Amino acid sequence: MAAKDASVVLAHGAWADGSSWARVITALTAEGAKVSAAALPLTSIADDVAALNRSLDRTEGPIVLAGHAYAGAVIALARPERVKALVYVTALAPDEGEKVADVFYRTKPHPRAPQLAPDSNGLIWLPEEAFATAFAQNASADERALLAAVQRPISLNCISVPVGRPLWKIIPSWFLVAEDDRMIIPETQRYMAERMKAKTNVHAVDHTPSVTAPGVVVDIIRDAMRFVTGT
Repeated sequence: MAAKDASVVLAHGAWADGSSWARVITALTAEGAKVSAAALPLTSIADDVAALNRSLDRTEGPIVLAGHAYAGAVIALARPERVKALVYVTALAPDEGEKVADVFYRTKPHPRAPQLAPDSNGLIWLPEEAFATAFAQNASADERALLAAVQRPISLNCISVPVGRPLWKIIPSWFLVAEDDRMIIPETQRYMAERMKAKTNVHAVDHTPSVTAPGVVVDIIRDAMRFVTGT
């Protein structure tokens, strides 16, 4: 694979930061890939798209753009010029005119899913116990402690605004459906993947496989890179 010919940009979801991609980054860079993790402020979807575009500006060549969870909505609104493939990691993919909340709350939540509500600042925090029960139930205790310590809240402005026309309508997409996801139920993931006509990979992983099953995520990104580089 001519990894040097493409850049990989990773976008974290709600309640996470770029460190959630650490094991994916180290695996890909060990193979010679150019990889970066965009830092999203999670203050509004417009702010997040702007931050992602700034990260894209710092890369060279064609781009494989991967998003986890909420960031699926963000990567679909990035500038398309050099984005040649989209990778959805248990991610949300609202269509034009839909809000992130529309797809997140499309069906009845998993019984272990946490109750989410904004605080007085309009920010939604994940309850600490939810990292073990729903966000990353397959992670080690140390990994869950780290995820909880670095969590970043998400603003209501990220999930309550209708999105524009998503790139997945014009750019090839890959989708990792997580069968053990308790945050975004698999039925919703399959619905979005089918609607996108994405190349779908189904695995028995939890909501945060970049931490708990990084090899699965790396394999899908590699597949997208091979498509982009023609190798």
